[in-house]
Amino acid sequence: MRSLWCAFLFFLVACQGVNADNRDPNDPNEPSRTKGDAVVKDSNEPNEPNDPNELLRKKWDAIILILQNKDIDEQAKESQVGKIVTPVFDFPLMAKLALGRTHWPKLTQPQREKFTELFTELLKKSYLAKVALYKDEKIMFKPAMQKKETVYIPTELVHEDKKVDILYKFRKVDERWMIYDVEIQGVSILLTYRSQFDEILRRGTVEDLLSRLEKPTE
Repeated sequence: MRSLWCAFLFFLVACQGVNADNRDPNDPNEPSRTKGDAVVKDSNEPNEPNDPNELLRKKWDAIILILQNKDIDEQAKESQVGKIVTPVFDFPLMAKLALGRTHWPKLTQPQREKFTELFTELLKKSYLAKVALYKDEKIMFKPAMQKKETVYIPTELVHEDKKVDILYKFRKVDERWMIYDVEIQGVSILLTYRSQFDEILRRGTVEDLLSRLEKPTE
């Protein structure tokens, strides 16, 4: 389970059976963060690096230490890794972008809050359920690229003779760098989910979507 951090992201996309469209979740016309949106913060780590490259490497190093610890069981490892991973993801923004400007504005505030909660849990559960299937991978960090206020950090996950390209997308939120999307082999997590949610909403209602998220079929 050495690459729990990356396997989490890999399976978020790999477990989805739909094709994403080619819209960019970072499009300025997409829904942006509003003042009232919540931000997941980790009060236990107030001195996070102010550089996304350093942040990603720090998280990776911390996870490796946990996974190599033979004195704790797998459940405890998952819990500890979850505490490390969760604060670096901007789940509220990811939820908003996953619906896109077509559907997000149509939700009431209670529906937005409920969707964000359920979508966040969906991501976390996918990670917990799938991550144990991968182990002994290696991670290679490539030079970061910056486009305006967004930083892209390409990485390569190597498992035996297979290589998986993973692109982390960072935005600065309240002076903190946070991941708002991840591409696996060129496929965006957000666009993959957006395709699924769009299909549900074109045929049903927001309540139908919320009901599906409350009782996922996995």
